Amino acid sequence: MIQVFCKNTGTYKSFREGTTLLDMLPEFEFERPYPIVSAKVNNVSQGLKFRVYNNRDVEFCDATVPSGMRVYNRSLFFLLCKAAQDLFRGCGIYIEHPISHGYYCELKKKDGSRVTQADVDRISERMKGMVARNLNFHRFEVQTQEAIRIFREKGYPDKVALLNTSGQVYMDYYMLGRTADYYYGRLVPSTGYLTVWDLKLFHDGMLLVGPDKHDPSRTAPYVDQPKTFRMFSENLRWNEIMNLRTVGDLNIAIRDGRGSELIQVAEALQEKKIVQIAEDIERKYRGRSKVRLVLITGPSSSGKTTVSQRLAVQLKACGLSPITFSTDDYFVNRVDTPRLPDGSYDFDNFDTVDHEALQRDLLRILAGEEVEVPEFNFTTGVREYKGRKYKLGPNNVVVLEGIHALNPRLTEQVPDARKYRIFINTLTGIALDNHNGIPTSDNRLLRRIVRDAYKGAFSPRETIAQWPLVREAEDKWIYPYQENADVMFNSAYLVEFAVLRNHAEPILESVPKNCPEYSEAHRLLKFIHYFLPVSDREIPSTSLLREFVGGSSFTYPR
Repeated sequence: MIQVFCKNTGTYKSFREGTTLLDMLPEFEFERPYPIVSAKVNNVSQGLKFRVYNNRDVEFCDATVPSGMRVYNRSLFFLLCKAAQDLFRGCGIYIEHPISHGYYCELKKKDGSRVTQADVDRISERMKGMVARNLNFHRFEVQTQEAIRIFREKGYPDKVALLNTSGQVYMDYYMLGRTADYYYGRLVPSTGYLTVWDLKLFHDGMLLVGPDKHDPSRTAPYVDQPKTFRMFSENLRWNEIMNLRTVGDLNIAIRDGRGSELIQVAEALQEKKIVQIAEDIERKYRGRSKVRLVLITGPSSSGKTTVSQRLAVQLKACGLSPITFSTDDYFVNRVDTPRLPDGSYDFDNFDTVDHEALQRDLLRILAGEEVEVPEFNFTTGVREYKGRKYKLGPNNVVVLEGIHALNPRLTEQVPDARKYRIFINTLTGIALDNHNGIPTSDNRLLRRIVRDAYKGAFSPRETIAQWPLVREAEDKWIYPYQENADVMFNSAYLVEFAVLRNHAEPILESVPKNCPEYSEAHRLLKFIHYFLPVSDREIPSTSLLREFVGGSSFTYPR
């Protein structure tokens, strides 16, 4: 017999060796507002069919837990892929990227015709039928070469390329009926778990919507994001032009010695976009709208500080003289900072910024007055005035950067015609394979873990622990305003994960296995091991990546 400690109940129970988590679940009584879809065993995410052979700690998870939501969505992807392949023989199905609280998916039919509402309805009905039949997902562990043979025979070159470059000796794959597929994490036990979803005709493809992360009993609410979709599409077109749609493609290019070329192309693409933005600002500065205020925002670790400084350089090359400062300079004194329900400071709250003082100073600067702007002392927690004065002169443009910069309330008294709004995000365009997208937030989380560790600001365990609160604040204070932007900048770097692997690997390996944060560290370690590593020695000092891995020629505020 083995002893299992259930974290949900705080109790121990004995089971026979080899008992599945699914069979253990009824033995533990605890409140379950939503269905249990997965579990963490010794802080590692597992499917409910996982068999336990030794004493273990177990925490059962529903879809409000990020690891549970990932298990649910992966299973939903397989359900969609099988339904599409059953109905459209020889089709290609691609899980592209998250958008509008769902996932954009492309269906490429063998006859080349466009996706129609009738096609979507047929696929949806097929998916509902499989859910009603409660078909089992079967997992098989085999030698990687055997899996490669299986997927080569089934016509999945993307999976063959990924597995050929993964370096793994063994791997697992799943079967749903007679359909085989590969997913880089566990699935739910059967299709009957997948009761909450929707499928819609969306642009040239489909939008697959899963459960709401706050209330998994309903689908996530639709949010129209046309500008974000265009940015994703632009990035995808570039990847297709370079024949780098998946990680397997990227790894083959790196293995063939193209790492240096990929870095150069990534840098060129980002610089080209920054130049285009600077030239657009200059046109509007000298045109009828007379733009004088550039607002820049983005979520944590999107690289907005580096982009702001590189944009300032390009504005100077256009003959403009930028006056730059941050909304952080206008933080209220720490004693006046809003607090979260637990009593800790809510540094992301809009009222953390003295927006009345900031807007008053902006209006005076734009009116041509000389204004002394403050600097926030992060050591003392007090806003200080040290004689830093700005006055708008010929060819001056004000550049204001901060997480609330696109919130309309911050600059509501400044005419829209005089503002130019930039939203910076990190939208990962490359996928592991055609059925395994990469969460866009993973890019930023890895950046933040590396930067925090190198600066000595936070340990990887602390950064991971803070991340859910960071994401919650972004959803509340930043993302609602991204579609207000005049232009969006994608700071995702084509070869970024291959570069970050060398830096992130030893940092993530330092997270203790006996802490809750190990679950995320383990997942990220497994993820970055899919990428062949690339040295950062050829990345220039002005690169956006240097903000996170060190060696930047720019200076950054504390």
